[in-house]
Amino acid sequence: MTAIDPSPNHLQLTRGGQLRHFLTLDGLNRELLTDILDTADSFIEVGERSIKKVPLLRGRTVVNLFFESSTRTRSTFELAAKRLSADVLNLDISTSATSKGESLSDTLLNLEAMASDMFVVRHSQSGAPHFIAESVTPGVAIINAGDGRHAHPTQAMLDMLTIRQHKGSFAGLKVAIVGDILHSRVARSQIRALNELGAEEVRVIAPGTLLPRDVENLGCTVEYDMARGMKDLDVVIMLRLQKERMEGALLPSEREFYRLYGLNQDKLALAKPDCIVMHPGPINRGVEIESAVADGPQSVILNQVTNGIAIRMAVMSMAMGGQMAERQQKQLEREGGRA
Repeated sequence: MTAIDPSPNHLQLTRGGQLRHFLTLDGLNRELLTDILDTADSFIEVGERSIKKVPLLRGRTVVNLFFESSTRTRSTFELAAKRLSADVLNLDISTSATSKGESLSDTLLNLEAMASDMFVVRHSQSGAPHFIAESVTPGVAIINAGDGRHAHPTQAMLDMLTIRQHKGSFAGLKVAIVGDILHSRVARSQIRALNELGAEEVRVIAPGTLLPRDVENLGCTVEYDMARGMKDLDVVIMLRLQKERMEGALLPSEREFYRLYGLNQDKLALAKPDCIVMHPGPINRGVEIESAVADGPQSVILNQVTNGIAIRMAVMSMAMGGQMAERQQKQLEREGGRA
């Protein structure tokens, strides 16, 4: 594990530089991101075994707290925890005590009192996992499975693992993220990861109505025309239209969006011949991507799904290791104080 000198208020890291929570990619350097990728690489072969388990989290309890629905993300987190030999509890928020008037804080404190070791949190409010880690249950490892428009760090890291597998390194890569950037927590985390890992250029391609204000400050260039934006690309990442988060008429129609920004074979031909096609899912065929491209030889979308389990295994095992190291350090300090 690469040593890092975190600031005192760096919630995610121990004093020794290990992960204790995984909330955002902000503040994490290239060495730590590479450690996550390398650790995930070591877990890929676990999925190819007849018995798909390692004992790293045996005896630990992981609670999936999904305040937003996401079958794919929750399933991969559950599989990752089980492959690490953890006990897993999936809390159905719609039927939990929070729907009966109990506060979120009380629910979490009760779960912590049941000796839970890790919460995987997905929430519609930006910053919810950070609030839980800092103010509610700091002794429980918190993994952000997506919060509002803020961040989706494990999705970004599984995308980085997929890119590294197919391209070898990030040096010299030109990567474009296409579609609904405005509402995408995935895009924000991807841009951060790509810049930190050394990509040559990160582009966003979208109509102006689907771009955040001052989007360039995220660390990307902007292109409004799909044909120009596809030029010389090594990687293109398509995003779905997040209609559930849209307020007002941001698009004339899905058909018009597909005509201008949907990825079909003709537009893909404008990129480099070995350009790979990615999508964090779920895919809306005929809205942001053509089936012939989604299922074509340049698509690595199913590789992303497979890599999601390995990345989540890596993050969960590293965060638990950081939590344990921190507890041991505090115990030593208490014993030293009594000596």
